[in-house]
Amino acid sequence: MRRSPTDTAESARKISRRALFLGGSQLAFMGALGLRMRYMQVDQAEEFRLLADENRLKIHLLPPARGLIHDRSGTVIAENEQTFRIVIRKEDAGELDIVLAELQRLIGLSQEDQDRVRKELKDAGPSAPVTILDRLTWEAFSAVAANAPALPGVSPEVGLSRNYPLKDDFAHLTGYVGPVSDYDLSRMDRIDPLMRIPKFPIGKSGIENMLEDSLRGSAGTVRVEQNVHGRIIRELERKEGEPGSNVQMTIDHRLQNFVQARLAGESASAVIIDVETGDVLAAGSTPAFDPNLFVRGISVANYNALLENIYRPLPSKSVQGAYPPGSTFKMVTALAALEAGVVTPDETVRCPGYVEVGGRRFHCWKRAGHGNVNLTGSLRHSCDVYYYELAQRAGIENIAAMGRKLGLGDRYDLPLPGLSSGLMPDKQWKRDNRGAEWVVGDSLNASIGQGFVLTTPMQLAVMTARLATGRAVVPRLIKSIDGIEQPIFGNEPLDINENMLRSVRQGMYEVTNNSRGTAYASRISADGMRMSGKTGTSQTRNVVVNNKNVPWEERDHALFVAFAPHDAPKYALSVVIEHGGGGSSAAAPVARDLMLFAQHGTVPPLSSYPQSQQGTIRERLKNLTLREDTLQGGERTSA
Repeated sequence: MRRSPTDTAESARKISRRALFLGGSQLAFMGALGLRMRYMQVDQAEEFRLLADENRLKIHLLPPARGLIHDRSGTVIAENEQTFRIVIRKEDAGELDIVLAELQRLIGLSQEDQDRVRKELKDAGPSAPVTILDRLTWEAFSAVAANAPALPGVSPEVGLSRNYPLKDDFAHLTGYVGPVSDYDLSRMDRIDPLMRIPKFPIGKSGIENMLEDSLRGSAGTVRVEQNVHGRIIRELERKEGEPGSNVQMTIDHRLQNFVQARLAGESASAVIIDVETGDVLAAGSTPAFDPNLFVRGISVANYNALLENIYRPLPSKSVQGAYPPGSTFKMVTALAALEAGVVTPDETVRCPGYVEVGGRRFHCWKRAGHGNVNLTGSLRHSCDVYYYELAQRAGIENIAAMGRKLGLGDRYDLPLPGLSSGLMPDKQWKRDNRGAEWVVGDSLNASIGQGFVLTTPMQLAVMTARLATGRAVVPRLIKSIDGIEQPIFGNEPLDINENMLRSVRQGMYEVTNNSRGTAYASRISADGMRMSGKTGTSQTRNVVVNNKNVPWEERDHALFVAFAPHDAPKYALSVVIEHGGGGSSAAAPVARDLMLFAQHGTVPPLSSYPQSQQGTIRERLKNLTLREDTLQGGERTSA
């Protein structure tokens, strides 16, 4: 049927509208596409150029040089030594098995190391370097570098590794570094990007750990160009990081070496302090260990040997060991009684060998007793009964207050982990910790440094320095950081009457310089160097026994504290020999040698000892294992 002209015209109009719509749509699409292409090619050209560059440009972190640690004279205690290593990055590694096989052919890479690399790469980030081998020989390093094109993702690098040239002398002070672990990361509030580098070294103990933020430094970056196989073609830009801060300790490395050598063979500790500044000149702990073993990866056998050693070489006994101070505490009791006004220096107390309190006998170390003794005599003879009497008169609160005034029961602000605060007990402490009331017997035990009282060798040295000077000496272990002198604290006068201190010092002088003193055999003969001291023997069991008849671990601890010279104190020290027996026989001879070295600045001359002892002393000093620079001596510097 033929369509009418009207229908034909209407149909043409519909077709024209559809064509116009389709054409407009196509034009709009093409316009939008053109605008998008212009946006991408012109407006966003730089961004897409960067994205393209990232396929061939990489930015890697540069670990900074760790800060050095020196002794007070500038001798290096912890340094960085150059090492050769090879690393691999997951994103550039290609066929890992082929790469590892080639390394096995070139340098004899063990199967154990191959398995370790596979595991570490699996856990590492795409661009994080994983160390394949460290401390390579130059020959092995050169072989890898020469075959670099066949080893995608592998980079030979020259790095730095921590080294402790004085080895075990400073092990307990510097500590050591080791690879960062998941445990380390879990303890950090803010994680430095450097920590994401597998096996990045951080401080694990000692000063290395406590001053980690200062010693670590900040990372640098290097921008390199790589080919399609992940091989570095060239280095485009390098920004070096900031090296860590250099730390100077107050320790004298020669004196420290002498302390370690003199204590060798014992489970012992000694601390020597400059009483004018509080500088810790030596803090020895034996036995020790070589911290380099931990840096380079200590074997299971070596680590177990350290753990199983009954002499406990890993803890720092000078600040972590807490011991009953024994008779070295008697100066505290004496000053507490003098300050409380319950005794005078000249007043005598009769010692029949024991005192009976509450139906129990408290014995003096000398069963026959000392007869009538005053303050000076009580220290000279170390009479226990005298202090039992003072404890009943003064009371534990006064004794505890004096102990704290002299630095006992205090955790000093030293950059060492695990510092013990010891224990200076009082009535409230016993209620809180033992659920019982304080009794008179507790005071008697405390008065001679037994019972609940515990002290560290560092605290005993500080106590002695305060007795010697009458000032609130505070120990300082860090002398400067990056050349900036660290402050000296606590030199204000103690609130203790000088006449009382003078009486106590006189008693300490007679301990070592009176022929009836408990440490007379360890006296110093040299004029102007004589020391004042106090012996101590602390029991490790309730029953008094002959130390020779029991196993080592059940014997009494031997202690000695001293300052010198008596008339113008410069040094204070403490010596603790675990299970050493008597303070006069075991600890005092060691203390004399250490005090003489501190005063002379070198191995003591025989003329400083009594003539009758010089033959024995000569043999003892000759048998010490000392470094050459310690033997050469030299004037101590205050740098």
